[in-house]
Amino acid sequence: MARPWVPEAPRMHAIVVELTDSEGQVGTGFAWTPTIGPEAVKALLDHDIARFIVGRSTDPDVLWDELWCHLHEAGGGGLTTIAMGGVDLALWDLKARRAGTGVVGLLGRRHERLRTYGSGVNLHYSLEELGEQIQRWVDQGQPAIKMKVGSPDLARDVARVKLAREILGPERALMIDANQRWDLPAAERAIATLAEYDLEWIEEPLRADDTLGYAELARRISHTGPRVPIAAGENFHTLFRFREVIASGGAQILQPNIVRVGGITPFRRIAELVRAEGLRLAPHLLPDLSGQLAVTLEEEVWVEDVEDAGFHALGFLAEASPVSIEDASLSVHDALGLGLRFA
Repeated sequence: MARPWVPEAPRMHAIVVELTDSEGQVGTGFAWTPTIGPEAVKALLDHDIARFIVGRSTDPDVLWDELWCHLHEAGGGGLTTIAMGGVDLALWDLKARRAGTGVVGLLGRRHERLRTYGSGVNLHYSLEELGEQIQRWVDQGQPAIKMKVGSPDLARDVARVKLAREILGPERALMIDANQRWDLPAAERAIATLAEYDLEWIEEPLRADDTLGYAELARRISHTGPRVPIAAGENFHTLFRFREVIASGGAQILQPNIVRVGGITPFRRIAELVRAEGLRLAPHLLPDLSGQLAVTLEEEVWVEDVEDAGFHALGFLAEASPVSIEDASLSVHDALGLGLRFA
């Protein structure tokens, strides 16, 4: 990456998946993992998945459930669903190409433009670097930004969030993301302290697996000071995990990563669950993909625009992405299939 998210993670990985049907048409998708496990994902695709799917239906709604059951012994989610995401995206790309349209056209466009928010992996930035980044987002016209928290010393987080609010002013939204760094007492204390800066949400305050912890944290902060909504889901891998956290009351904003949950097929199911429960959806990362799905959703959602992390900017793509972000808004132009041709 031209700008590594953190010094110890200089690379991002995409595993391109190509499927050919019996008529010779090709669909292309990708699995994605920023730092951990690309070789393991590729091994699943090359062996267990390839052997299973050859000769089966190309309908993604049919094949997804069959493949998930087949792989379940290796894990109901995680590496398995990430690998499945590559297959599912390729199947949707193939389905749209057969129909002579794009995935957006296939699913039905509901929005011409959507709001974005500036986002960055910046916990290691100096206070000066953080201020410069936030000012860049303001200059771009971003109506909202998200920054990292979770420093060993809460006072450092307070100083950084205070600076962010000063630069943003009262009219722009401010989200904070702890990336699973706190336990329950630390999260409760931090949220109570940082809430005065008018937070749109607190993201991943606890380990993603701790459903009971999220439910208890939501209960505690609902009784102490200003209510700060909890966002979670970028590290959930199945519809069942989303259902559990929603039922527990542990999160009000749900953030599925389309590849991590296994592709477009499960993402649409999760989006419908969130809509039916009257909660808020905020797709995680990958605007070249999530932007395309976002414009097909019934409700308007915010799309995360991580600085210098788009596929085209990273050199992953041989041609421009169908997703464009300008003046803090996202649009999708017509393209065949997913419109993502990898270099």
